[in-house]
Amino acid sequence: MRDTLTLLGIESSCDDTAAAVVRVAPGGGDPRILSSVVMGQAALHDAFGGVVPEIAARAHAEKLDLAVREALDRAEVGLSDLDAVAVTAGPGLIGGVMSGVMCAKGIAAGAGLPLVGVNHLAGHALTPRLTDGVAYPYLMLLVSGGHCQFLLVRGPQDFARLGGTIDDAPGEAFDKVARLLALPQPGGPSVEAEAATGDAARFALPRPLLDREGCDLSFSGLKTAVLRARDGVMRDGTLGRLARADLCAGFQAAVCDVLGEKTRRALEIYLAEGPEVPTLAVAGGVAANRAIRARLMEVAEAAGAAFVAPPLALCTDNAAMIAYAGAELYLAGQRDGMDLGARPRWPLDKASPAMLGSGRKGAKA
Repeated sequence: MRDTLTLLGIESSCDDTAAAVVRVAPGGGDPRILSSVVMGQAALHDAFGGVVPEIAARAHAEKLDLAVREALDRAEVGLSDLDAVAVTAGPGLIGGVMSGVMCAKGIAAGAGLPLVGVNHLAGHALTPRLTDGVAYPYLMLLVSGGHCQFLLVRGPQDFARLGGTIDDAPGEAFDKVARLLALPQPGGPSVEAEAATGDAARFALPRPLLDREGCDLSFSGLKTAVLRARDGVMRDGTLGRLARADLCAGFQAAVCDVLGEKTRRALEIYLAEGPEVPTLAVAGGVAANRAIRARLMEVAEAAGAAFVAPPLALCTDNAAMIAYAGAELYLAGQRDGMDLGARPRWPLDKASPAMLGSGRKGAKA
């Protein structure tokens, strides 16, 4: 038996082609990232104002083997040094997920390695254990361009959703506001940069769902309010520089207020369970926003909980989180066969009702 467990991770759920090698102790402790390769596609999608699924899928098919080869080379390991292959099996853009799953199946079959299918959201949710060794249970706020959920994380296969967005995710709202204000994509950094010089009090923007109990969130109406405020101050079809900065500052402040209050409520529910080491963890690209991060830190401190935010490179999509999540699942006994399917929808909490409805493909979130 090996002294350590080494996994190759593959991630291709959206527009980043990623591969990584992670090594953990036999019991799952002392995780180390031996390599992490992320090949972005921003230049391919710039002209379209967002990710084009077909273009993304084709790019994944072209780059996956290169990403895997580079990850193995950087880690200085070969296929014979691996114990298993972990791959994102959903949720995500189906063409991209399918590309990753087929690549992982080929490697697993050719090298005679076990295959472990990983929920992309579980990868994000377990990242604090990879980076900071956070003990179960902890409260996770997953806040990104495609997702926003409060998750009570009790184990690698035990997630309880306390609340989430009923429409747009925060990152999606940042991107849409950036487009409304003619700012470059991705919208998060652009809006944050403009907000630094703006007056957040100039425009009376709403704080959606703060008058409703619970931890659910909504950002679609806030985006519409920004549109109406913009139209009210445009002159001859032009938006002034100061007005743009003020709109960005007001929008960012509204998101901070909503996330701050909803996080406070989620912490109350979590703390009622009496965790031994109370911890609020946050992951996702929106966690890179300095104002939002500062507000979440304040809320955690006021509740007596530790605050953990992984490095930005591990907050956004990457394969190291998939390899680590795969290691936890492998140690829990999970093995998948060549019938592993790609899933466009795959809620972590299967007991709670769907946030965004369901269809023939299953619950969306």
